Amino acid sequence: MLVNADFHVHSCFSMASSKDMLIKNMDPKSKLKGLQLLGTGDAFHPGWLDIIEDTTDYSGDGIYTFDDMDFVLTTEVEGKNKIHHLIIIPDIEIARELSQKLPSKNKNNDGRPKTQLNGAELLELVRDYDCLIGPAHAFTPWTGMYKSFDSIYDCYEKKPDFVELGLSADTFMADTVRELKDFPFLTNSDAHSPWPHRLGREFNQIELEDISFSSIRRAIKNKDIKANYGLIPNLGKYHMTACTKCFKLVDPIIAKENKMKCSCGGTIKKGVDFRISEIADFSEPRHPDFRPKYVHLMPLAELISTVYDKGVTTKTVQGKWQKLIDNFATEIDVLINVPISDIEKTDSNIAPAIEAFRNKTIDVIPGGGGKYGEISFDKELEKPKEEKIITLDNF
Repeated sequence: MLVNADFHVHSCFSMASSKDMLIKNMDPKSKLKGLQLLGTGDAFHPGWLDIIEDTTDYSGDGIYTFDDMDFVLTTEVEGKNKIHHLIIIPDIEIARELSQKLPSKNKNNDGRPKTQLNGAELLELVRDYDCLIGPAHAFTPWTGMYKSFDSIYDCYEKKPDFVELGLSADTFMADTVRELKDFPFLTNSDAHSPWPHRLGREFNQIELEDISFSSIRRAIKNKDIKANYGLIPNLGKYHMTACTKCFKLVDPIIAKENKMKCSCGGTIKKGVDFRISEIADFSEPRHPDFRPKYVHLMPLAELISTVYDKGVTTKTVQGKWQKLIDNFATEIDVLINVPISDIEKTDSNIAPAIEAFRNKTIDVIPGGGGKYGEISFDKELEKPKEEKIITLDNF
């Protein structure tokens, strides 16, 4: 069976997460997005595990069900050097035991615990319990594994189970790195709120024998990911090298010459695009035979927001989003499958935007430095990427 799964989210217990990140709110939004399986996130937090137990029915073999939405236990851990790791866990008993064993001072306070264990130590700890582990958003400049290591094996010493690409990268970028040819890629939302432009903005289409932890484990081990769905990387907030204060895009070479300090006084962060170019072995991607298709997504609410020039969480945008979902079932269907002529009957203004998304003719002002990229239909903004980057002459 083909299942759409988003394994990496956060609960209301994580810092900077919405108080609405509860099972009862994740459930309906996930269904409207087009998902059938969701990670719980934060599964080392005792209070969140209590809520999961109280809110869901245990379906067996690691699956917790609420109103026909299935959840598998997952967590993100911040290890040594502030590197983030994603872990998929067999059941609540194991999650509680691992939480007790994890040396961490904040695991009762923050859904994403911090520990001084390095990647190899974390791998050994969770492998003893049959968990799956891999780097979360592997290339991001603050907490990605590749910000500290040039090789995944330098981090974990042994081979982890997967690589999560993150919002600022895609298969085409990652498959320029030779050592990643043996890894399945995961694309997950890392959502901190249940808004439709966050939850499920990236997900995996995975072949499962049934919905169970054992089947998830086999599928990832056997590389049975059938499709990765993810943001256009330019929309990611760390895609380009940029200042974290004024968000100017800066040529990476110029940034290095200026010791990663912007002319505004802010700190410049190396972008995922440049970091991958530093460790790449090939100028063009070389996909292994098992690598599935990568389908670029763009949050429907953000398209609507751009068309109507209203905030993405306003009643106007959310109402028009809901009308499309009411007519066509899921956001994924609206973005990819529903005929444009049918969408036009519901909203004649948004139909051309969805058509432009499908035809890859939307202009994206790249993100960087912690600011998401922006969608634009303004022809005046359609400039080559190089013209938007600060160079030596205009730094």
